[in-house]
Amino acid sequence: MAAYAIFAALGRFHLVTLAVFLALVLTALLEPAVSLLSRWMPRSAAVAVGLLVGILLLFTVLGLIGATVAGEWDGLRREFVGGVERIERWLEGPPVHLRPGTLSHLQTRLSRFVTSHRATLISTALSGVGQVVAVLTVGVLALFCSIFFLHSGDRMWKWFGGQLPERGRHPVHAAGRAAWITFTGYTRGIVVVAAINAVLVGAGLFALGVPLALPLAVLEFFAAFIPLVGSPVALAVAAVVALAAKGPLVAGVVVLLIVVIGQIEGHVLHPLVMSKAVQLHPVVVALTVICGSVTAGVLGAVVAVPMVSVAWSVYGVLRAPPAPVSGGP
Repeated sequence: MAAYAIFAALGRFHLVTLAVFLALVLTALLEPAVSLLSRWMPRSAAVAVGLLVGILLLFTVLGLIGATVAGEWDGLRREFVGGVERIERWLEGPPVHLRPGTLSHLQTRLSRFVTSHRATLISTALSGVGQVVAVLTVGVLALFCSIFFLHSGDRMWKWFGGQLPERGRHPVHAAGRAAWITFTGYTRGIVVVAAINAVLVGAGLFALGVPLALPLAVLEFFAAFIPLVGSPVALAVAAVVALAAKGPLVAGVVVLLIVVIGQIEGHVLHPLVMSKAVQLHPVVVALTVICGSVTAGVLGAVVAVPMVSVAWSVYGVLRAPPAPVSGGP
């Protein structure tokens, strides 16, 4: 019940939760660099430099994606038109034996649906402006919180501990330290795993000549933040693109790539990179992701595993017997 209440609260205040979660992620990723820079410059300047480099890196990646999509758009459109025709001919043959003109009929019905519901679609698109504002708000709040977390997070935690009764300060301090070590280990580990997955996917798609290899690799990077589920979904999108653009043979190779990368991630990367941070059984991870997605959507699926990992590490610290007092009569 407690876990359900936490997930329900996350879903209720999902924008604030997402902003704080992103701020903690930024803090975990940038804190080593900021601490290193603070040896040669004031802490505030180190925070500013670290955040500026991180933002520039993000916009550079987004710019490369935009340039890649714009440069490949015309060729991609032609390949997709030919690919759809190839898929239609394949579906009309064995073993599917789809009746000729079925896909054309579906396209006609889709066009009619769009025409008859144009007003609804336009209003839905306009409501997306509010979503853009919400995303910008989350981004600004996350950046604002990360500035203070990086600059004076330790002092903020000490102040919080100072408000507690004397006998409760040590357990809270130990639990908070264990929680932060687990969270930073998970965050840095999942970034390493996601980056390796993205490089493998990008290299494989580029070698196969699949269009939009860079955007699909970036999609794989972000999808890897949802354990067990995100990476296969992103690679399935890549397989669909390969099927439409290059045909079933290349799509089959991409599916084989999905299997290989899944094995590398599950049996090599996670045990080597994540074992110290996430000491959870794969069944627990799967159930955690599903419960998080059901109660709080995509946000719940993203934060479920780190939250449960942090809770388990805190429980391990609190249940440990107190250290024996040295000395005595």
